[in-house]
Amino acid sequence: MKSDKIKKGVERAGARSLLYATGISKDDMAKPFIAVATSRTDIIPGHIHMARLERFIERGIASGGGVPFFFGIPGICDGIAMGHTGMRYSLASRELIADMIECIMKAHQFDGLVCLTNCDKITPGMLMAAGRLNVPTIVVTAGPMMSGNLRGRRLSLVKDTFEAVGRFKKGEISQDELSALEMCACPGAGACQGLYTANSMACVTEALGMSMPGCATALAVSAKKDRIAQESGEKIVNMVRRNVLPRTICRKEAFANAIKVDMALGGSTNTVLHIMAVAKEFGIDVPIDMFDEISKRTPHISNILPGGEHFMEDLDSAGGIPAIMKRMRNQLDDIMTSSGRLISQIANDAQILDENVIRDYKNAYHKEGGIAVLRGNIAPEGAVVKQTAVSEAMMRFKGKARVFDSEESCMQAIMAGKIRKGDCVVIRYEGPKGGPGMREMLSPTAAIVGMGLANDVALITDGRFSGGTQGPCIGHISPEAQAGGVIAIIQDGDEISIDVPARRLDLKVDDNEIKARLAKWKAPEAKETEGYLARYAKFVSSASEGAILKV
Repeated sequence: MKSDKIKKGVERAGARSLLYATGISKDDMAKPFIAVATSRTDIIPGHIHMARLERFIERGIASGGGVPFFFGIPGICDGIAMGHTGMRYSLASRELIADMIECIMKAHQFDGLVCLTNCDKITPGMLMAAGRLNVPTIVVTAGPMMSGNLRGRRLSLVKDTFEAVGRFKKGEISQDELSALEMCACPGAGACQGLYTANSMACVTEALGMSMPGCATALAVSAKKDRIAQESGEKIVNMVRRNVLPRTICRKEAFANAIKVDMALGGSTNTVLHIMAVAKEFGIDVPIDMFDEISKRTPHISNILPGGEHFMEDLDSAGGIPAIMKRMRNQLDDIMTSSGRLISQIANDAQILDENVIRDYKNAYHKEGGIAVLRGNIAPEGAVVKQTAVSEAMMRFKGKARVFDSEESCMQAIMAGKIRKGDCVVIRYEGPKGGPGMREMLSPTAAIVGMGLANDVALITDGRFSGGTQGPCIGHISPEAQAGGVIAIIQDGDEISIDVPARRLDLKVDDNEIKARLAKWKAPEAKETEGYLARYAKFVSSASEGAILKV
């Protein structure tokens, strides 16, 4: 066992003495040492219930014959960080999470790892660490939140708070109604109720084979989640004894499976960044075009919020990811998972309990999957749109550019009623380097939807979008403005053409004019000149590569 390095030999007397100081026994010294990286925190609703899940994981590890050791990993709530400079830290925290787990695991030579996670950047950060370390690992995602309820109507965070801001500014709802929605939209623990980034990544994790069947959709408050947590604790000890490694599970076929499931669900555009970054740590190349190729041949069969009408609780009741796999079993590669079962076995044992929540291919919501990758003179390295959340009327759009050099300036214009039908909003200098940190643009996109402009206004950015974004919103434009991409020289009034079916995003300006503008362009001064974000901006790669750190 790896932990023998800290437990065995005369020269390890000091280490053993310190281990005994933690309360373990001599018998425990012969058992596998299992680390539990827990992201429990009081500030993220998706994580506030993790103390309960920690108990069940601990119980499972002990009953499986291992010794559990817990250590903490911090987290950021994207919803709370949204719309201000705090969002610069969200994506950047992903790399820190992977690094912290690496530090603790290698310093103490643990035999196995359980990752207790849930929200947006924490799950991919933990998966990145799993690939980097390649010690037996299982992931427990802590589960979706229940829907809110107000006067018999089910509520969700994005539609009933972020988008409600636009409805309030438009005069459709009163201050009292907005306050009531704030109080009721999020009733308690769990990741936000739709297929936003947290739940999208939970589904990706299960599809990869890195969590137990049913884990992604089991509600945060459910006894089902407790049982999965305990089973995961038992399973990790068995994985250590059989030396089942993450890189054995997560081959290229597993990443293809995860993308297929993600496309069938219509998950967050952030999964593109995260899957590429995770795959890199596993030593596997997942290019951005792989998402588009898979999306073109994967029907969209489950219509979850924000683009659809169903909640994560509906997907769980319909059979969860195992039922999705059952529907897709002829399309998925038959790989082994951390549960010790093949994808085919999980799919065969699953039941599809609601044919509308999980449709068959002939009755799919859309012929293609959730995400499309666009290219053109604005985005020669690619840009990403959640096409299943775009109305048919806006799949092709031409508009006049309204250019903003920050999210804040754009939001001010939206709230002042200065964005009008036919505008193509451009938000730049919000990319990985320019942000820095590639902020999510949920506040402006939700305000546009709330003000009734979803079918009249498009938005493009070198930043990114929340999984809660809907409408013709194109992000991850690469190269970004800070790196001298064409988005940096777009001017107010320029015509921008979007053609999602043709996968095109173009600035309708003469090539010679574009070259002349680029020749005059100079990069603005960095927004952050000290601290972590300054270092992050120096080493972060393009969004087209997953916004990973290159050293």
